[in-house]
Amino acid sequence: MALVALVLAHAFGGPGPAPAQAQAPADERPNIVLIESDDQDLASMRFMPETNRLIGDRGATFPSNFATWPLCCPSRATLFTGQYPHNHGVLGNKGAPLGGFDRLKLNTAMPVWLSNAGYYTAHIGKFLNGYEESGVGVPPGWTEWHGSKDTYRYYGYDLLENGQWVEYGDQSEDPDSPARPETYSTDVYTDKAVNLIGQRAPSAQPFFLSLAYLAPHGGTPHERADGSPSACVNTAKPAIRHFGDLAGEPLPQPPNFNESNVTDKPTAIRELGLMGSRSIARATKNFRCRMESILGIDEGVKRIIGALRNSGELDNTIVIYTSDNGFFHGEHRIVSGKNRVYEEAVKVPLLMRGPGIPKGVTVKELAGNIDLAPTIADAAEASPLLKVDGRSLLPMAEHPDRYLGREMLLEQYSGVAEPGEPTGGVYVAVRTQHYKYVENTTGEVELYDIIDDPYELKNQHLNPKFTEIEAALRRRLNGGLADCAGSECRAKPQMAFRIRAERQRGKSCYKAGSFSVRLKPRGINETPIAQATFRVGEKTIAVLDEKPFEIELPTKPLRAEHKPEIAVDVELLDGRIRTLHDQYKVCS
Repeated sequence: MALVALVLAHAFGGPGPAPAQAQAPADERPNIVLIESDDQDLASMRFMPETNRLIGDRGATFPSNFATWPLCCPSRATLFTGQYPHNHGVLGNKGAPLGGFDRLKLNTAMPVWLSNAGYYTAHIGKFLNGYEESGVGVPPGWTEWHGSKDTYRYYGYDLLENGQWVEYGDQSEDPDSPARPETYSTDVYTDKAVNLIGQRAPSAQPFFLSLAYLAPHGGTPHERADGSPSACVNTAKPAIRHFGDLAGEPLPQPPNFNESNVTDKPTAIRELGLMGSRSIARATKNFRCRMESILGIDEGVKRIIGALRNSGELDNTIVIYTSDNGFFHGEHRIVSGKNRVYEEAVKVPLLMRGPGIPKGVTVKELAGNIDLAPTIADAAEASPLLKVDGRSLLPMAEHPDRYLGREMLLEQYSGVAEPGEPTGGVYVAVRTQHYKYVENTTGEVELYDIIDDPYELKNQHLNPKFTEIEAALRRRLNGGLADCAGSECRAKPQMAFRIRAERQRGKSCYKAGSFSVRLKPRGINETPIAQATFRVGEKTIAVLDEKPFEIELPTKPLRAEHKPEIAVDVELLDGRIRTLHDQYKVCS
């Protein structure tokens, strides 16, 4: 009974929130709440209606967001540094010499930036793999700490809470020890987040809250509270209230499910063989249990948004929802796991709401986990203590239709994941808006046209129609992207456009019938232009795919707005897209 009391006291916050303070906040910088799931693919967001409604519909959704290394520890290190793995050096889940918690330079990571900038910083839940056995207490930069010391247990685990060990449920090392509903980690973590918000908001000091759930990652125990076997052995554990909620949900079978012809894929995929009935049944169980487990996160997001609203701090809080990597459920014959270069593993959810972020927008440009630390630093007016490779997403959310000419490096230098999971690929790759080009360490090359072939069914590596495109992507990857650092990773395509317009005599405006737009590529080594889309405001005027990239703008759309934005979306041969834009005052 004493143990249960201790659990409940920590889970539900003891005496409750402190009374609201009457004085106005002295610091107007926003609070920041970062919520991260574990192993959640982009398609699974259809099971999170509250998260979509309360964050995506009230803010920005980034449908082309990438985990630059789709594996827990390298991805989380990127989140806390804003660097690609080849720069932060966490190159796997395991410990020395390649990866794990010990490889992260804690003294220069993002929590220290925020602490230096005057933020109250708090972490709840999972941290980097290896923290559990590290002997490290509260890492640098954190004001409040509730870090998991038994990461892959949904029930019966320890948290290190501000330097003290706290037990939640049965501490038996037996993975089949019974589940105790009141210690379900998703709910306990949510309770702690809600309590912290109640204590910290409103406050003169802004706060940063990092909340890292275990779901929908696999975990133990494998028995229910009554000792009966769990329906979700060797996979994610839903809250007991959600067991069976999706029992009739069919396993999605997109065109690349159990891919019939993999002769164009690397040897590692060809050797997998077609999935039989047992493998499909396993993938179906994984899918249902994993999706049921994120129902608890969706409820948690609703409670957290409610706590922010009740405290009066919702309008002054940036809320970010994302995951560390995606997951397979039979695509390309991969029954389960991640740590491969295909879209199901590297594409992850990203939704963001808060002050300055428009409501209900969809950002067209590529984004990645390299961008989260720079975004948080930008919002907090904090100074990074290292050279970041990503960029702030706040301007991208403000102008969701503009492209910056981005490309995303995907890299994986070790294929080893957690015990029991399939070995992944080892590769470097470049992903643009249009293409994905992959160089595997086996010497095998992959090239996919993501626009025409979003399920990556056809490797175009040996297709002569793609020879020039592949050469352009190879130059991008090996010409500096694969080992880039800082601003080198954010380089934009060099180009400009010239607008010739006749000024009306005696007025500071331009005649609507006199606009001519012409593209001007810059730099002798720049990639050729493949296509240009000319727009006036939101109206597309023309799409050109050959030289000369020049048009005369019609009068009607120019006169429709007093000061219209003239823009050109320029796609290069390698699939990068950059928007050039300007505004002109048109005479009435």
